[in-house]
Amino acid sequence: MTSDKYYIPYLIPAVILTLAFAIRLPVMMRFWRIDPNVRSVGGLLLLASAVFYLGRPKTLVVLNAATGISNFAAPLVYTLLMMFCASCLVMIIHWRGGDPRRVRRATWTIGVFYAAVVAGLWTTFAFAEVPVERLRDLDTYYANTPWMREHIVLYLGAHTTACAITAVVTWSWLREVTGWLRAGLVLLVVGFILNLCYDTVKLTAVFARWNGRDLDWLSTYVAPPIASVCALFIALGFILPHAGQALQALCTDYYHYRCLAPFTRELADLDTATMRLPRRSPVSRRLVHRRTQISDGLLRIQPYMDPEIRERALAEARERGEAPGRAAATAEAVAVVAAVAALRSGAEAGVAEAPVPVPRPANAPDLVAVAKALRRSPAVSSFRARCGPADQPESVRP
Repeated sequence: MTSDKYYIPYLIPAVILTLAFAIRLPVMMRFWRIDPNVRSVGGLLLLASAVFYLGRPKTLVVLNAATGISNFAAPLVYTLLMMFCASCLVMIIHWRGGDPRRVRRATWTIGVFYAAVVAGLWTTFAFAEVPVERLRDLDTYYANTPWMREHIVLYLGAHTTACAITAVVTWSWLREVTGWLRAGLVLLVVGFILNLCYDTVKLTAVFARWNGRDLDWLSTYVAPPIASVCALFIALGFILPHAGQALQALCTDYYHYRCLAPFTRELADLDTATMRLPRRSPVSRRLVHRRTQISDGLLRIQPYMDPEIRERALAEARERGEAPGRAAATAEAVAVVAAVAALRSGAEAGVAEAPVPVPRPANAPDLVAVAKALRRSPAVSSFRARCGPADQPESVRP
């Protein structure tokens, strides 16, 4: 038995795999009955984390002591590992899709095959003589023991087969996807390739034992850290697409929320009804609220929007060489400033009749682009100067 200074932190990958499972749990609870992809991924993560929780040396001691059978934890952990392998292949089958009957037949084939492997593991363990408890080097210590030799080769062979198939098929999908999903698949490919490295190191140490050589350190001290790193990549591969998309959406919402601030200030004090949000409202809700405020303000100034001002500003922007989208945003921003100034001056002068409402163009630029033009465009600043500061609210004076 090795010294405790070589203890491998099994809990780190186990906790990360559990975190990946927890992140996907809301989706699994919602679509567990109707989506086999959700079931296969959830089972894969749960089994992978269970392998690391039960594979800790201290847990192995407890399991062996509870049953009174030395090394009883070995076939138990390997059974979970085989179930993990089956889940990987089932996940690949469901991801690929196709004829439902073919998918069911392939799923049943995998289930029967790995059930036979599990039966073989327990049968070989039952016939093997393994009186000495080995917590870290069982594979090499019993590499030449009848029946236990077959036990070891059986689980390593089945594990290698599943990881090789999963890595190859996942690699073939990389060209078909983009963005966060592609990044997640890359991590999964790396994780399963590292699993193959784990199997190679284990088999090398076992083969060395068969040939009378001692490479036990490969199995005892090299393979476990590789397995831990494998788990990290696999967990991150499942976490990244969901977490990345959520983070990207949050950053985009916050960016748009900040960009729209000049537009909100431009339309301030126009007698539009506003609803105050709680302080801890999420950014997405704040963004919707700000867009609603702007839409209400645009409706308020719509009767004062002058299409001639918009067209002149658009022509001037094009003459300055602005891109079509930016020119349209500049023209819209100038029209908004003019409409707000007309509304304020008309209200002060007691205008009884407002101009005829003019519908906003169907191809009008996005509100964010208009807000940027309100803040940065020299044309808008020049128009403000020509209008005069008296017609503008304090919050929008340059």
